[in-house]
Amino acid sequence: MAERGGLAPGMPLADARALLPGLRTAAYDPSGDAAALTRLADWCGRYSPWAAVDGCGCDIGGSAGILLDVTGCAHLFGGEAALLSDLIGRLQRLGFTARAALAETAGAAWAVARYAVPADDSADPRLTVLPPGATRAALAPLPPAALRLAPATCEVLARFGLRTVGDLFDLPPAALAPRFGPHLARRLAAALGGEAESISPRQPVPSFLVRQVFAEPIAAAEDIARGLDGLLPRLCRTLETAQQGARRLELALYRVDGTVRRLFLGASRPTRDPAHLRRLFGTHLEAIDPGFGIEVMTLSAPVADALSALQLTLSGAGREAGTGAGRGSAAADVIGDLPALIDRLGSRLGLENVRALAPRESHIPERAVAAVPALVPHPAWSLSAAAGPVRPLRLLPRPEPVEAVALLPDHPPARFRWRRLLHRIVRAEGPERIEPEWWIDAPAVGPELCAARDYFRLEAEDGRRYWLYRTAGQADGGRWFLHGLFA
Repeated sequence: MAERGGLAPGMPLADARALLPGLRTAAYDPSGDAAALTRLADWCGRYSPWAAVDGCGCDIGGSAGILLDVTGCAHLFGGEAALLSDLIGRLQRLGFTARAALAETAGAAWAVARYAVPADDSADPRLTVLPPGATRAALAPLPPAALRLAPATCEVLARFGLRTVGDLFDLPPAALAPRFGPHLARRLAAALGGEAESISPRQPVPSFLVRQVFAEPIAAAEDIARGLDGLLPRLCRTLETAQQGARRLELALYRVDGTVRRLFLGASRPTRDPAHLRRLFGTHLEAIDPGFGIEVMTLSAPVADALSALQLTLSGAGREAGTGAGRGSAAADVIGDLPALIDRLGSRLGLENVRALAPRESHIPERAVAAVPALVPHPAWSLSAAAGPVRPLRLLPRPEPVEAVALLPDHPPARFRWRRLLHRIVRAEGPERIEPEWWIDAPAVGPELCAARDYFRLEAEDGRRYWLYRTAGQADGGRWFLHGLFA
């Protein structure tokens, strides 16, 4: 309507209202437009996982674009023209006016979509598909602005009589660079395919992805579950072929309203068991808001690790190699089920709320172990740690002061009082000197970690064993603390 009334991009508002007195205007919201374009780029992932935002408000009239690499995807929609037609039709139903082009290079597609004049016999003037080898002829009649050049550069080109892209074909890059810089030559080479131009996707492109398109939009939780049940075996077969196991899953649901809902789940170890992965989703599917319906569902494994085939036992029980049978296999069953338990807890409580103990390079007992998320890879326990000094199974949250009496200053205590109970010692081992770590920040960790300690393993009359230490190097002989309990 505005174009038919004689309005053009860049026209002053007063001139525009003089031509169209009833013109309605709206404030320009660049941040809102950028957010909307980002959501639209995510939705375009239903056509290809390789989708990127192509600026917002950078073109004449505030137009913006989305770049898609549909290599290997067009056959899923019946061909390249059918893919563009489906994309344009859905954007129109969402309230967007759009033009689309498909070419051998991103620069050529960008230029044709914005500046090419549709042919009179075109079935749909909103889309253009350039066949292989037609890029040069399609770019020749377009203005230099089609090469994504700055307006100042286009103005200088016009002064020299270079009014089309075709006028630049015969000019060597050495002649263009002194006046226009290397940018013009690179843009021309990228559009013609002489220089590689990569598209940086907004979302990381997963190596393993399966896709399901529904004939009619679905909204019921049971329908979403059935769609997931169809995708899981396909994804696991793909992982098995590559000898990989999923460590992280992403379920993307593309809704009718042009938005995407994503559900992320993680596993404590690589897996490609459909039944186990299905249990991880659990009740999460019921909490998904389908909006007005879901048209496309994709399931991907953004993070995967190597996973070789499992070895079956002679009994054919399907256990991992080395797992026994009968009563002696109870411990192995518990160990084998531990990762599955961690995965189920993580899906219910949140991945960050399930933690495991991991070794840390520190000889101070309370700093030698750290609680880390169970789903994050962490260093394994080394066998050398088991050959070191004996440590109690249980450490107190903080060393607790005790009253102790020793026969000599360097001797173990003969008795000590802890929590108002007196314990008489019958056996003792030690001392074991543990020096402070000089490289740590004393104000940050506290004074208790900055003093040397002499540890003793003590056994009381009742058979209970304790781990006490005395702060060393002090004039008063040091203070005594109870740090741990042996089983």
